[in-house]
Amino acid sequence: MNSKTLLVIDDEKKLCDLLARILELEGYTVHKAYTGKEGLASLQQHEISVVLCDVKLPDYSGIDLVALIKQQKPFVQIINLTAYGTIADSVKAMKNGAYDYITKGDDNDKIIPLVANAFEAAAKNKLQQIQKQTDSKGFEAIIGQSPILAEAINMARKVAPSEANVLLLGETGTGKEVFAKAIHQASKHTENTLMAINCSAISADLLESELFGYKKGAFTGALADKKGLLEQADGGTLFLDEIGDMPLHMQAKILRVLEDGTFIKLGDLQTKKVSVRVIAATHKNLLAEVEKGNFREDLYYRLSVFTLQLPKLNDRKKDILLLAEHFIKLFSSSVIQMSEDFKDALLKHNWKGNIRELKNTIERTLILNEAEILHADLLTTNFNSSTETITNSLNMASVEEIHIKKVLQYTSGNKTETARLLGIGLATLYRKMEQYGILKY
Repeated sequence: MNSKTLLVIDDEKKLCDLLARILELEGYTVHKAYTGKEGLASLQQHEISVVLCDVKLPDYSGIDLVALIKQQKPFVQIINLTAYGTIADSVKAMKNGAYDYITKGDDNDKIIPLVANAFEAAAKNKLQQIQKQTDSKGFEAIIGQSPILAEAINMARKVAPSEANVLLLGETGTGKEVFAKAIHQASKHTENTLMAINCSAISADLLESELFGYKKGAFTGALADKKGLLEQADGGTLFLDEIGDMPLHMQAKILRVLEDGTFIKLGDLQTKKVSVRVIAATHKNLLAEVEKGNFREDLYYRLSVFTLQLPKLNDRKKDILLLAEHFIKLFSSSVIQMSEDFKDALLKHNWKGNIRELKNTIERTLILNEAEILHADLLTTNFNSSTETITNSLNMASVEEIHIKKVLQYTSGNKTETARLLGIGLATLYRKMEQYGILKY
């Protein structure tokens, strides 16, 4: 499966065909058009992410065509090609939304990396658009039909219009942030901001400055006043994810916000007042943490005015294939089906990481997949007892080399993104690329 599909629009047929052939040799799927009208029609017929478009076409200005394409497909990246470039044209092209504007005849060493970077930008734009659409859909963005999920959604819908603080409980990866966004969208605060922070992801000192902000000179490096998330969320919602990991001294400050809406910035002497609704989430048993002395009892009761338990994915097996189909559409521009053995493996698996694990699994299999259907042999050897992979017959070094190559191809050679997907450091990736002699990316 190759989801890297682009369109070349140029009325010079020989040049169009040559450019298409060069890009096909780089592993791209290329569609060709010799007029602007043909190009617009091709965009409607195919899932295209990048367009190479001549500036002078018989029926359109390639620069004006940029604006038309952007209106229809905002995430598509367009590179204008011209025989005689001018500064005025390049400025207009970029204003219309072109990714770049280059002169014909530039060698492949410039064209090919530029196309790869354009694909990366298109993928990011598409994900951002999907995320915006998801955020705006509220409860409609929550995928699933199981009764246990329907009950959780029903309870969340009831509390959303109120001013009550909400405590979301559930294992890591069960969708607590998605529920928080849905509650915000259905609340009286929907026109205002939802600000979110993960209390376990940053240090205590940084958490305090991020939440409350600081005055210029409050500490070394504080070169100007900064608004914290509380001020930014004023009139809206503050989502405190993994609040069970918040340090005790910070818990006291959050309690004050919940009690009277006041706080003090770092380095300030004046009290500020805000009006925010707080939605908190944790995978921990907060009552047990209260017993251990790790969490304030008064804060617990302030937060848990309305408590909502989110179900584990293992308790909503009916939703696994629906979620898998959603993630396939999210990560692939091609139409990809799931084989029966692949579906069976997903249904039998013990999803300890819940929806997040399923999402990562689908992303990984799409990276490895080269066809229009996903089979169980794309899953890891220890995925579940009924699933084995073709990599059993290979030694570990060969498997690693193949996997790194696949991910590099998937990211169009983006080393930072490749390292993230592989779960290794950037320096480790470069060392392994040198070890296996895969330095062409």
